[in-house]
Amino acid sequence: MNALPATDTFFTRRLAAKGNPLLIAGPCSAETEEQVMTTARGLQALGNIDLFRAGIWKPRTRPGSFEGMGSVALPWLQRVTTETGLPTAIEVATPRHVEEALAHGINVLWIGARTTVNPFAVQELADALAGTGVPVMVKNPVNPDVALWAGALERLERAGITDLAAIHRGFSTFAPSRYRNAPTWMLPIELKTRFPHIPLICDPSHIGGRRDLLLPIAQKALDLDYDGLMIETHPNPDRALSDAEQQVTPQRLGEILSELKYRYRSSNNAEYLNKAEELRHKMDVADREIIEALARRMALVGELAEYKKENNVKILQLDRWNDIFTSRPEWAKRAGVNEKFVAELYKLIHVESIRRQTEIMQRPE
Repeated sequence: MNALPATDTFFTRRLAAKGNPLLIAGPCSAETEEQVMTTARGLQALGNIDLFRAGIWKPRTRPGSFEGMGSVALPWLQRVTTETGLPTAIEVATPRHVEEALAHGINVLWIGARTTVNPFAVQELADALAGTGVPVMVKNPVNPDVALWAGALERLERAGITDLAAIHRGFSTFAPSRYRNAPTWMLPIELKTRFPHIPLICDPSHIGGRRDLLLPIAQKALDLDYDGLMIETHPNPDRALSDAEQQVTPQRLGEILSELKYRYRSSNNAEYLNKAEELRHKMDVADREIIEALARRMALVGELAEYKKENNVKILQLDRWNDIFTSRPEWAKRAGVNEKFVAELYKLIHVESIRRQTEIMQRPE
C-alpha cells in the first residue's frame, strides 16, 4: 500500500508557485568548473529554470568512456547555487554518493535507470536516504517494467521519503525506433494512475537522443499533463564528453521552451463542456459496441475450437493467422485507422483466441 500523499514537497511547492511545469536543465556531465558555471549562468539568464542538473558519477554501458569527474565536481555545484541561486541535482547510485552529495549541500538527488532496475541497490539507497529529508527523483528502469519503477518509489516511501518525483526517460527496445529510448507513453501514464500525488517529469533528451526530437517529445509530454521537463544543456554540445547529440545550448533551450504550447487541463467554457460530454457519450456507446463485437468474435472462436476438437485438428493454423495479421491492418488503413495500432490489437485478440481454444481443447470429454 502506498504512503499517504505528501501535499507539501519541494516539487509541489514549486509547481504551485509557478503555475507551469517544472524545468530542470544542465549538462549530461559536469566536465570542468568553467563548463558548469558557463551553463549555469546561461540557464540563470533564462529566468525560468527550477533546478540545475549535472552528472557527477556516470557509469557507462562499457568501461573506457568518460565516467564523470566524481567527487571533485561537487564544489562546482555548490558554486552554482551560491552564484546563481539555482538549486542543484545529481544522480546517486551508492550510499557513499548520498553521503558525499549531502555533505556538499546538493539540493535534490535522483536514482538512475540502471539503479532502478535493481531492487537491492534501491533498498540500499532508501536506507541511506531515510531521515535526510532530501527530495528524490526516480528514473524509470532501463527495461519497460512499471512494477520495478513503482517498487522503487514504494521502497523510498516506506523509508519515510515522501518528497518524490518520477522521471520518464524512455525504455530500451530491440525494435527499430527513431528514438534512443522508446517513450512507451502508456507506462508512465500507468505509473501516474498508481501514484497521482507524485509529480511526473519527462526527460526528452534521453528519450530522443537527438536535438531535433526534443521539442516534439517535450510538447507531447506537456499535452499528456506531465509536471515537468528535464533537458540536457551544454555551452558547446558538439564537444561534450558524453551524450553530445542530445544536448543543446542554454540559448537553444530558451528557444525550445518559447515554442512550447502550454494547454489548460480543462475549460469552464459551457460550449466546450457540453460538446465534450456529448462526444464522450458517443465514445461510451462505441466502446459498448466494440465489446459486444469482441464477445461475438470470441463466441465464434469457441464454436471453431469445438469443431476442431471433434475433427482432431490443431489449434494454431499459421496460414489463417498470417492472413488475419496481413488483412486486418490493411482494412484499418482503408478505414482511416492506424494500421500499427490494429496490428497490435489483433496480436492481443490472437493470444486470447489461443487461450480460449486451449481451454476448450483441454476440457474433459
